[in-house]
Formats: sequence, structure tokens, C-alpha cells
Amino acid sequence: MAKRFTASATQLKPDPRFESILASKFINCLMLDGKKSTAQRAFYDALEIIKERMPQESEIEVFEQAVENCKPYLEVRSKRVGGATYQVPTPVRPKRQQTLAIRWILAAVRGRKGRPISQSLAEELMAASRREGTAMTTRENVHRMAEANKAFAHFAW
Repeated sequence: MAKRFTASATQLKPDPRFESILASKFINCLMLDGKKSTAQRAFYDALEIIKERMPQESEIEVFEQAVENCKPYLEVRSKRVGGATYQVPTPVRPKRQQTLAIRWILAAVRGRKGRPISQSLAEELMAASRREGTAMTTRENVHRMAEANKAFAHFAW
């Protein structure tokens, strides 16, 4: 049987500035067309903006708190039972929680048009660390949908 995941999780090196695996993973997800140095510049510029606007907190802690706040604990999965499709709420595994949080933050950042990516990223990370913003709205919608379909939880076997 084939391996479920690639070896990229074991080969991932921490980022050069903060020695954080999470920051390195975030930079890799931010990267487009293999331009890692551009993604790193945008990420570190965003953290500099956070440092200027929130001097009382460490910028890497704001980033980690933002990702932590955006992690979903429940999600709905489609389950087909006897011709009907039900949205069944299921708990989310930790690795998928982190992946979804990063994906939602980046989708929110890319949805903000008309300003540099570093500025949009800084604003979204600060908002998410305060439990606000588009990424947090996405998380709340996922939790709300799971709560609404709680009656179908017995199909999650």
C-alpha cells in the first residue's frame, strides 16, 4: 500500500529568522510559482508591520495565536446513506486543523484586493489574533454548519 503523505513534513526546515516550523510551512503555502524568496519577503514584511502596530507583543506570537484561533475543531463531511446525502459533523485531526487555518488565512489575504500582500497579511493576522476577520468568519461558519447538522452525528461511524 502506498504511503499516505509525502516526506515533506519530515524534511521541512524551520524558517531562518524565527526558527519556527509553522512559519516555514506558512511561507511555503504563501509561495506562488516556486518564488520562495518573494514569499519570505512578504511574510517578514507583514511581521514587521505587526511589530510596529503592536509593540507590546512579539510578532511571531501574534502569528502563532492567529493560526491557533483559526483552527476548526469540527467540520462537516458528506456521507451517503441509502440514497440520501447527509452532512455529518466530524472532529478535525490536528494536522488538518493547521492546514485549514493556514488555507483560510491565505484565502482571506488574497481576497483583499488593492494593497500589497504584506499589508493585507499583517491586517488579517492581527484580526485573527483578536478573533476577528475573514478567516475567523470562515471558521465560525464551519462550526455553525457542524452544530446545525448535529442530528446526523450518529452516521459518523
